[in-house]
Parts: sequence; C-alpha cells; structure tokens
Amino acid sequence: MSNTKSPHLHPPPPAAGLFQDDEPLDRPTAPPQGPAANGGRGLVLSTQCEFPAVGRFTSRDRFAVLVHAKAPSDVSRAPLDLVTVLDVSDSMKGEKLALLKQAMCFVIDQLGPADRLSVVTFSNDASRLTRLARMSDAGKASAKIAVESLAVQGFTNIKQGIHVAAEVLAGRREKNVVAGMILLSDGHDNCGGTSVRPDGTKSYVNLVPPSLTVAAGSSRPAAPIHTFGFGTSHDAGAMHAVAEATGGTFSFVGDEAAIQDSFARCVGGLLSVAVQEARVAVTCLHRGVHVQQVKSGAYVSHVGADGHAATIDVGELYDGEERRFLVLVHVPRARSTEEVTRLIKASCTYREAATGQAARKVAAPAAVVQRPLELATLPAPSLDVERERVRLAAAEDIAAARTAADGGQNAGAARILESRLKAVEQSAPGAAGNDPTCEAIKEELRDLSARVGDRAEYQQTGRACLLAGMSSHAQQRASGMDVVPQSTSASKGGGSAYLTPKMEEMVEMSRESSRKRGGGGQHQQQTVGTSGQVKQAKIEV
Repeated sequence: MSNTKSPHLHPPPPAAGLFQDDEPLDRPTAPPQGPAANGGRGLVLSTQCEFPAVGRFTSRDRFAVLVHAKAPSDVSRAPLDLVTVLDVSDSMKGEKLALLKQAMCFVIDQLGPADRLSVVTFSNDASRLTRLARMSDAGKASAKIAVESLAVQGFTNIKQGIHVAAEVLAGRREKNVVAGMILLSDGHDNCGGTSVRPDGTKSYVNLVPPSLTVAAGSSRPAAPIHTFGFGTSHDAGAMHAVAEATGGTFSFVGDEAAIQDSFARCVGGLLSVAVQEARVAVTCLHRGVHVQQVKSGAYVSHVGADGHAATIDVGELYDGEERRFLVLVHVPRARSTEEVTRLIKASCTYREAATGQAARKVAAPAAVVQRPLELATLPAPSLDVERERVRLAAAEDIAAARTAADGGQNAGAARILESRLKAVEQSAPGAAGNDPTCEAIKEELRDLSARVGDRAEYQQTGRACLLAGMSSHAQQRASGMDVVPQSTSASKGGGSAYLTPKMEEMVEMSRESSRKRGGGGQHQQQTVGTSGQVKQAKIEV
C-alpha cells in the first residue's frame, strides 16, 4: 500500500475463460467408495432443549432448542484447488516480502500431488504468476521458483487481483472437489476498487465479482476467500467485506512474523474438508409449535411462512469441525392429558468430500419437553444452550462496539464490551470460572475493550481485531489471529475458538519449520499493538 495519490487505473477485466490451461487432475485408479472410506463415520447431529420441562398450562415464546452438528474426525480428505492472491505493492518491500515468501513456500510444501495451486499477484495491475498446476515434486519446484521471484512495485489493486483469481477458477477445465482462495494485503485499494457512500463510509461491493459472492437464499460458494490483513496499515474493512461476501474468514496478522502460522491454520482447514453441501432441516412435530427465529450467524437460514419448518445452509465443514444453531420456537399450552410435547425434529443432508458420494442424511432424536401439571421450582437451564446464548450475545456486542467506535464513540464502545464481560462473568456457564468457551470469550472481551477505548490504538489494531472476531464468530470458524490472556493465571483451557485438530497440527508443523530455519517461533511472544498476543490454545466444548 502506498499513501501517495494514485491515478484511477481501470484495467479491463479478463475475458471469461481466459485461463483454460489448468493441469489435468491426478485421478486415482480406485477412488474411495461409500462410507467405508471414512471408516463408517459420518456427521453427528443432536438437539438440546433450553429447559427439560414447561408447565402443562403454560405457553412459552422464543423457547430455545440447540441444534449441534459435528463433522467426522480423522477421515479421508479431498484434493484442493487453491489460488493465492498476493499483494506485491511498494509497501511490501523488505522484511514483509521475505516473510511472505517463507510462508508461501511452507504452504507449497503441505500440498499433495493431487492438490493444485495457482499464484496471482497484484500491484498496479494483477497477473497470474503460475497456472493452476498439480503440486507434484516438479510442480512444487516451479511454484517455489515463482514465489522466490516476487518483487514489489507500484500501487495496490486488490480488485483486479481478486478478478484475475476468479478467472483462474472460472476457466478450469477440470475441478477438484474443494476450492478456495487466500488473499493477503498490507494496504488499501488505491486503484478505484472502492467507492465512498453519501454518508462518507467506504463501499467495497466492487471488489468481488458476482461469481464469488454469497447470494441470498443460495448455497454457499464453492471457493470462499480467506483474507489476511498484513500489518497495521491494511484496510480491515475491505478484507472483512471480501471474506464476508464469499463465505471466508478474515484474519488480522498484526505481528508480521506470524504470517506463516496464520497461513498454516487456514490451509490446515482447507486440507481437511470432510463435509460439503450440508443443509439442516427443522420440522415442527406438534401442530401448536412453530419456529419464530433461527440464530445462524453467517449461514443462510429460512423459516417457512407457517413457521412449521426451517432450513440452514451450512456448506462445508472441516474434519472434526462443529456448528451450533439456536432455533427459537413457540411452545403452546398443552392439553390436560399431555405429559410430553414433541417440539422439533432436525435432520441434515450432506455429501462426503472425499468420496464424492450422493447426499447422505442423518437425523437427531426429536427434541421434547415434559409437561408436568405444576412446576414447583424452575428447572435448571441447559448449560450448552446457555453457553451458546453467551457466545451469540458477545458476538452481537462486538459488532455493536465496532459500530460505536467507527462513529467516534470509543469510550462508548469500551463500555459495551465491559458490560458484556460482566454479563458473561455472571452467566451460569461463566460464573464457574472453568468453562473453556466462556473463559476464552472473557479474554477476548478484555482484549478488545483495551483496544477500542483509545482512538489511536483502535485505528492501529482495534478495528481489525473487532472485525476478525466478528468474522470468526459469524462463521464459527477459527481465524488466523487470536489473543491470549495478559495474566499468567489465565485458565489453561481457554484459547482459540473453533480451532480444529487439523488446524492445530498444521500450526505445529509451521512452528517446527520455523525452528529448523532458526526462527525459534519468537513471534509467539511479540505483542500486537499495546495489548494482547497471538494465542494458540484450543477451546474444547
């Protein structure tokens, strides 16, 4: 990124199908067939009610039922088509470029002969450095030569970089089952990719071509863009907007030396996709029960006109990855002889990525509540449901704090986060002090509160941290940036929300690679801004 005023460069977009030279797929002679390829393991779906009982002659609105989906673990993986879109503008010179080259070489080393990689770079314009080629030994060698040849120049044309990458994927003659993009930039698009709205805020709608966006009511795109804001001068709003529009995650890499670990976490997920096209269906089982709302974050949900059915488009799940959704229903008064009310039934159709088999279906046991004549005491709420309520409320207040801080109300933003922190501490799962999820949320809120109160700190790191948190919570997927407790007495169980074992394994491989290079993983001890550090622990729910 350069702060110098630039001419508005508008290079013509590539013609559709410009890149039709992707290397043919490496097709196995005996592809895995059916459930046996994954050891018979499949997606697990369950439901849990907010309370086990509701008085027989009482009705309840917005009664919460938790729907929990978990992908199978340690299963065969599908090959990947990966396009990396890399900023090589003037501001990437020196140590930044050297760190990027190291990180890219690590990524190349992790890809297998069935995976394919294309490298796209952008500065004033954008160019495809390598075609989409299989990462055989020869393919890896060629890719590394291309990466080592990277040199900086000019301005920052993020829009054209994304458009060229989109053409790489659109022009494929053959397609691997899994596809994804990694976009890295340390600056602001200064080549006409953004515009200013009448209210003075930036619009990023032109950065992403329609072929890559998540259209309302449709399935999630096959190639999400996982974005990385590199350093403290990038446009966090642009990176977050691109990720949000395409179903990817936004990661803030404030400590530039952590870029390899951040890439490793992302690639660890992309190389472990276990489930695709997952779609949860909810059906009401009692004529008086109807769905009032579905809390699904970034995942498109639809409630039928009569409220008797709902769906959630989940899309891809990594190996061992989990998703939680709250379905809020109306529970009617029961009949005088009705001892149990059957509320909803949840099912999920999906496709196993490794086998490519037709959609499979799994169903959870029906969610039911007891209907006693009288409730002498209110039953204890489900801790799992309460934990999800805590997470959702924290995510909503992180977004509210971002809005306040962007409007110049930094003290108000800090108060929002501090108030939410107190609420988490007083919640049923948070009060015990040993719930890993709540402890991690507490540390996140403390760190974010410290970053938003001061205007300078907010502009340097706070906005990016808030947006990275919003992205991670909305997707229920680990991003490449997390914070660790500043106190050494922090809980041992706290850590990076949504981190999967495969992501952890890849990060550890990255650290081992750094140790062998003599880096010693020292970036793990550096702070980002004035508060917080990169953290690597895992939340275990």
